[in-house]
Amino acid sequence: MTALMIQGCGSNVGKSLLVAGLCRAARRRGLTVAPFKPQNMSNNAAVTVDGGEIGRAQALQALAAGLEPHTDMNPVLLKPETDTGAQVVVQGRRLTTVRARDYSSLKARLMAPVLESFGRLKAAHDLVIVEGAGSPAEVNLRSGDIANMGFARAAGLPVVLVGDIDRGGVIAQIVGTQAVLDPADAATVAGFVVNKFRGDPSLFDDGYRLIEAKTGWRGFGVVPHFAAAAKLPAEDALDLGHTAEGGAMKIACLAFSRIANFDDLDPLKLEPSVTLTMVRPGAAIPGDATLVILPGSKSTRGDLAFLRAEGWDIDLAAHVRRGGHVLGICGGYQMLGQGIDDPEGLEGAPGMTEGLGLLDVTTVMTPDKRLTRSTATHAATDAAMEGYEIHIGRTEGPGRGRPFAFVGSAPEGAVSADGRVMGSYLHGMFAGDAFRSAFLARLGAPSTGQYGAEVEATLDALADHLETNLDVAGLLSLAR
Repeated sequence: MTALMIQGCGSNVGKSLLVAGLCRAARRRGLTVAPFKPQNMSNNAAVTVDGGEIGRAQALQALAAGLEPHTDMNPVLLKPETDTGAQVVVQGRRLTTVRARDYSSLKARLMAPVLESFGRLKAAHDLVIVEGAGSPAEVNLRSGDIANMGFARAAGLPVVLVGDIDRGGVIAQIVGTQAVLDPADAATVAGFVVNKFRGDPSLFDDGYRLIEAKTGWRGFGVVPHFAAAAKLPAEDALDLGHTAEGGAMKIACLAFSRIANFDDLDPLKLEPSVTLTMVRPGAAIPGDATLVILPGSKSTRGDLAFLRAEGWDIDLAAHVRRGGHVLGICGGYQMLGQGIDDPEGLEGAPGMTEGLGLLDVTTVMTPDKRLTRSTATHAATDAAMEGYEIHIGRTEGPGRGRPFAFVGSAPEGAVSADGRVMGSYLHGMFAGDAFRSAFLARLGAPSTGQYGAEVEATLDALADHLETNLDVAGLLSLAR
């Protein structure tokens, strides 16, 4: 047993969740198992134990496998900065920024580090479960591919193809994928899974048999929709709902065009006393919100312009006048200051962008990225905090004399004189039960959640769900 690869008929068909569930199922069988995704595209990143960054989905899969996240689990991470360009992170470190049209010429250099990372994982574990990206049916991208069939062929892996019945047309998804694949690529496919079925799966028996007959591939099962997935960290901004209904206290979060590390919000979504609302473009910040969160952004200056174009700066000013609270995290913290100076043009044309002026700090953009895990103490409550930093830019100013937290004895973040506007670079702060409880209590909302325990229980439930509906033993036996 060595490795197998899960590929999808498209994006968002549930590959990441299936890999997480299979990792937990394999671990419960006594195997040492690791997740691997050759190439991911996401602005939701995690800081790893070796001081780099990978996609947040691979961090969740590592948790399912009982491992600390490591850069080898996602050796190529693409972080979109504009509609046509992305930062390229290789084995946890920024390599370059490229336009989409130029990425294909870079891919030839990336297979070597991808195979190197995969080889280390394979040598250290009984099993590696590999996740593809997008779909192998995008045959226009096949040349130099490192994400799907190009990697599967280079590594000699069997492939299981996943179709999403919830979006409709799953028969065409799977049969059509086989039709457009190169025969040598199609020969690597050992079978298929139908995912996200709602209702009685037996109603799809005829369709299931038709796929087997048309493709000659083995079916490994039909997976019903797993509603509890909403309790797990979201990978894609498309997964962020408009409102997570809960209790009386409303928290509003601005849905920036380049929102990043939005899994910061996940623990708040599960709090019974909180209703979390995502403020989408075209909507106003709710007047009855107790707290407004400015989340992280992959393009802070660009999203500050976006914020103003939406009129949210006017809404924020009114919110503060009414006595409301504001929390900026990472890029959101930078926006709350007096200005953002970008002398090297790291986020567009060089120059200074005026901030929102709600904190007495100023940020200077610098090319060096800070990647670190931190243990801190919340200044206002003395509650213990854990989080991570993943940002460019240095923030200084008189407002830092009123820190949000202390990392050791060093001040972190800033707070306004009246204590209502707060900024911090610490992502992941709300995952800690003690801090989240203390923070919400100051806003008048009790906390009853145990977030980490709930995520663990959900991963166990996911593994149970797969064991019930898939031939998990048959899937794992494919590994070679």
